Amino acid sequence: MAKERLVIIGGDAAGMSAASQAKRRNTDLEIVVFERSPHTSFSA
Repeated sequence: MAKERLVIIGGDAAGMSAASQAKRRNTDLEIVVFERSPHTSFSA
């Protein structure tokens, strides 16, 4: 069975918060984040 994958566009605080919430709800979820700048937010 294929693993579920969530793709998030934007590694700012909102994107990282969404990733964090999704992972809490489903620990088997694979999360991929695309960010065009060299920095992501760690404030989530």
